[in-house]
Parts: sequence; C-alpha cells; structure tokens
Amino acid sequence: MDFELSKFDQYREVNRREVKTATFAVPVSVWDTYSSFANTYGGVIILGVEEKKDGSWSATGVVDKEQLIKNIWDTVNNKGKVSVNLLTENDITVYEKDGNSIIVINVPQASRGQKPVYINNDLFNGTYRRKGEGDYHCSRAEVLAMLRDVPEEGQDTKILEDYSLNDLDSETIQKYRNNHRSYRPGHPWNSLVDEDYLEKIGAAAVSRKDGLIHPTAAGLLMFGEEYKIVREFPEYFLDYREMLDPTTRWTDRLVSSSEEWTGNLFEFFFRVYNKLSLSIKTPFRLEGANRIDDTPVHQAVREALTNCLVNSDYNIGRGVVIKRTIDAIIMENPGYIRVGKHQMLKGGISDPRNKNLMKMLTLIGIGEKAGSGVPDILSVWNQEGFEDPVVIEKFDVNRTILELSLEKKQAINASDKSIKITKTTSGQINSIEALFTHKDVLST
Repeated sequence: MDFELSKFDQYREVNRREVKTATFAVPVSVWDTYSSFANTYGGVIILGVEEKKDGSWSATGVVDKEQLIKNIWDTVNNKGKVSVNLLTENDITVYEKDGNSIIVINVPQASRGQKPVYINNDLFNGTYRRKGEGDYHCSRAEVLAMLRDVPEEGQDTKILEDYSLNDLDSETIQKYRNNHRSYRPGHPWNSLVDEDYLEKIGAAAVSRKDGLIHPTAAGLLMFGEEYKIVREFPEYFLDYREMLDPTTRWTDRLVSSSEEWTGNLFEFFFRVYNKLSLSIKTPFRLEGANRIDDTPVHQAVREALTNCLVNSDYNIGRGVVIKRTIDAIIMENPGYIRVGKHQMLKGGISDPRNKNLMKMLTLIGIGEKAGSGVPDILSVWNQEGFEDPVVIEKFDVNRTILELSLEKKQAINASDKSIKITKTTSGQINSIEALFTHKDVLST
C-alpha cells in the first residue's frame, strides 16, 4: 500500500494502515502489526503520528529518526524477534509533516512460503493477522493451515498408507473413466488397468515404506466413500442448499453425510452442477440441428465450482457450502486464497491448494489450469449485465466466499425509459475496479 503525504489529512486507520506515536522509541506493538500485515494483505505503519478521538491524525514526530530506523533494521533482522525480514531499503521512508519527522514502514504481504510470519520466536503465540483496524492472535488452527500451504506439491499428494485401493468406490472410478474416454477418446491412459490408471492421474502412488500402491489424499477425496474420507479428514463436509422459497428453510439439500450417496467430490460436483445448471436461464440457440444449452454462464459456474473444490482445505471445519438463493449463487470453501485476492482477481497465476484434484478435473474437461478462471468468471458476469461478483476472505475462520449475483445491474423499460437499479449488500465492494483501487476496505 502506498503512502502519500498530500493525503495525510484524509487518511484514517483501516485494515492496511496503522499509526503509532513513537516519539522516543519504536513501540513493541509495531511488531504485532508487522506480523498481522505480513500474514494478511500487507500495509503501512506510520511512526510519529497520533490518532485523535474523531479518527483524524496529528503528526507528533519522532525525536531521533536515525536511531529509530536503526532499531527497526536491527529488530527486523533479528530472528529471535521476527521470523522473516520482508523489508527492503525502499520500504522505510522519512517524511516531514508540520515540522515533524514521521517514519513510514511499508510491510509487504508475505508469500505463501514465508507464512506464517511470527514474532518473539514463538510460532503459535506470536502469529498475528489483521481484522478491521486491529491485530489479533492467530489460533493454532490458523497457524497450522498456513504451514500446510508451505509445500509446493499441494495438500492432496499425501500417500495414505493406512488405505488400499479397495477403499475407493469402484463405481465412481468407472464413472470418471467414462467421462475421460468421452472427453479424450484417444488418450493412451484409457487402456490401462485401474491400478495403473489411478497412479497416472494422481489418485494413487507407491509408498517408499512398503513398496505397495495406496490411494493419495486426492484419490480418497475424489473416489472414496464419505465414512472412509472422514477417517482421514475428520472435518470433511460437503453441503448444497437450495433456498428458493422464503417461507421454507431450504427447498432442496444435499449433504455428504446423508449416506444416500457416496459423499465424494466427484459425485458432489456433478450432482450440484446439474442442480445449478437447471436453475440458470438458457436462451434458445442452435448449432446446426442441435440446441446448445452450455452458455458462458454455465461455463463460469462450472469454473467457480471447480475453484471452490480444488482450493478447499479439507482439514478445516465448516466444510464446503454451496447455496442457491432466489437471486444468487454463493460458494464457500475452507481456506484462504493462496495467491492472494488481488492476484486471483487479476489472473495469470495458478496455485491450487489441491493440485492432483485440479489435474483430475482437467483430464475430464473441467477447470482452467492457466490461472485465468476467476477473471473469466468476472468477464462473463460483466457481459451478462449481472451485479459484479464479490470475493470475501475471512481469515479468522479461514474461509473464502464467492457471491455470484444473478440480479441485473440495470433493467431498462423501453416504454417509459425507467431504470431499475438493484441494491447490493451494504458495505460490500461490487466491482473489480473497486477491489483494486479501494484497497483499504477489502473484507477480511
């Protein structure tokens, strides 16, 4: 986040901006904020500034700016105090305001491999995140979630040595293989026996410990039965809720724990997508003599559902929740955004939490691997005239929410030229441009 001296009188403390008086020394609380900014969206810490009761700022200055800057560098490079130094020479700047020197520290957002950034050599008690205008201690579960995301290979490559291929549902495997044959009829893997095929697609692997082939975490999630999946992932839960009648709690519901179906990701994807696709309006369009029902909106919904499932952290509670309301499709998944919200909206970088799941869905023609999926969804929604999608990250509960409104931005009546403008949820940003320019108010 940039700091501009000309905007000093307009600034207020927000989730990416913090002021400290720091007249004679660097306050201890600076390092709490350093950790919280690094583990959230980054931000600026301004030393030598007091926040007034009305929220406005007053420059009180620092007495010895050179000594304070030296203390900052000494501390940030001390592994016993700060786990990683994210600062460069350009990240600390001195300004003069009303005859007082103020120091601005720009704290970048840490990369996935650098998180969690913690202080006092205490991983579980020294890790912070930002919420609103304050810093809060991360729970043990939040810290563990960040640690799970450090390895490059993803969370679903783990070989499950307590399981055998018999623990996978053979009927689901055959359904998947039929989809693969239909999408890629000449693919060389189509002729392989199941054991070799599952190894090729990343659903199974040979253990170095016993030399035998076992399911991977991805294989169990995609092809297992729910009661076996929860042995490895106790928090695993998939939930689809259709709420189209305001007088009824839900008009349709599908949960992985019902024991009426396998409860695995493969079946959940197709069952949920079929329900969603039936509720999306399809204009009449022919290609030759065949009606084409696969609109850009259908494709965008498939992409969104894929992103939701392959980016979930199945070790976190509350599970995957898909909601179809009268005017929206809402997708919630456990886990924060690995590449960060800004990069996800911009596209170009693909870093799914579960790379094998992504591979398996791509092999049957589902999902976009080049990192352009989310921008494509935003583009389709814009072209269709829907209210802009909203992306919300809730770090305190490690949850990502995508809200796809099915309300039009404007509906113009040709007879009276009146315009109906639908309202969005109070306080939510409803345009991708706003998400980039008004960085201070990004949801956390």
